[in-house]
Amino acid sequence: MVHAVAHHLRAWSSRPIVQDTALAVALLAACVVLNDPTTTVRKHVESTFDVPWPAQVWIWWGATLVAVAGTALRRRWPLLLLLVCAMSAATHLALTTPLMVVDLATPILLHTVAASHRRSVSLAVLVGLGATVAYWTAVGVASVQGVGGPPSVPRSVTMVEEVPTTTPTEPKTVSIQRLRGATPASAPLVIIPVLVAAWATGSGARSRMAYLRQLRAQTVDLERERDQQAQLAAAAERARITRELHDVVAHGLSVMVVQAQGGHAALDNRPGDARGAFEAIITTGRGALAEMRRVLASTGQLDPTLHPQPGLAHLPELIDQVNTTAIPVTFLVEGTPRQLPPSTDLAAYRIVQEALTNTMKHAGQGARAQVLLSYHDSGVRLKICDNGPGTAKIGIGQGLRGMRERAHLLGGDLHAGPGPDGGFVVRVALPTDGVSR
Repeated sequence: MVHAVAHHLRAWSSRPIVQDTALAVALLAACVVLNDPTTTVRKHVESTFDVPWPAQVWIWWGATLVAVAGTALRRRWPLLLLLVCAMSAATHLALTTPLMVVDLATPILLHTVAASHRRSVSLAVLVGLGATVAYWTAVGVASVQGVGGPPSVPRSVTMVEEVPTTTPTEPKTVSIQRLRGATPASAPLVIIPVLVAAWATGSGARSRMAYLRQLRAQTVDLERERDQQAQLAAAAERARITRELHDVVAHGLSVMVVQAQGGHAALDNRPGDARGAFEAIITTGRGALAEMRRVLASTGQLDPTLHPQPGLAHLPELIDQVNTTAIPVTFLVEGTPRQLPPSTDLAAYRIVQEALTNTMKHAGQGARAQVLLSYHDSGVRLKICDNGPGTAKIGIGQGLRGMRERAHLLGGDLHAGPGPDGGFVVRVALPTDGVSR
């Protein structure tokens, strides 16, 4: 319960309107405590004007409350409220009272304008405020000189020249200090740097916010790219597993179907042949299951030595299996055998395996097959052909599609189609550099 209340309080206190209201109240409280506005305004007004001081005090407090309200709402209408706060400060100066803590509302609003508007706009506002301060000061100095006062007298020196009255009923003469109530000559040296500092901090805050927005946008883009890469990697891994399982399961099942057909045909007349066929089915099924487990166990493995995959070195075993259980296969090797990259080695083996599987399924009775493996400087070439009357459907089915994908992923080429003398021919060229397309 306590944590929930604390969470809600933190969320409430982080709202901009709450923070701005707290800042405005802090300005007003600091002014009341540090400057004692009522006493200060009363003293300056009574020493300057021949009018009752309560009206001037109420005017000062009215302008002050306007400045406080402008500070509290500064993020909603920055430009308009900056003008309001500047007029509030001008009202204070027109009453010949010194600037107090609450007059910091103008620099605060200038900071907000610089943080929320284009630099050209905020800079124009800064120049306008600076020019206004300079003009106000020039007018005040000129008014003092116009009544004969020496311009070099500091603002801190009290210059009150009263003309004595002859009778109690004669009106009191306005003092020179009324004219001296304007902004002192040194005021721009203080006010303008404060305005420049407020503008600079606001402009810097705007630049930081723009930089943070750019970083957030880049972070979102990177996260989106990361997710896309993860999806692509997952899709590629699924495709790889699908190809591996298809080749393993399709080849094993094809061999088992051929053996089962032979065993069924020999069951009555040749029990020994049927028994051999059933043993071959058992052996092939166990081998297919073991290879399928190896494929699934190697998912995500970075070290291929933990779960070694078959390669061209295992081709004689594969061909012997097909030769003894399904159709006669001739295996020829050209060139000097050498070590190939693991990806090329596995792809070559799987292509031969799938091509022989298609031969067993489509070539028909009495067909013969041939596998030719050629080693070249640029890579290896494979030719798997048969003389069966059946023809595989080119471009249809997972088998041919998987073979083409394996070859293309390694930067190789695969062509499959009917042979010139009948049957079906698969030609593959795989580079040894493993460059993917």
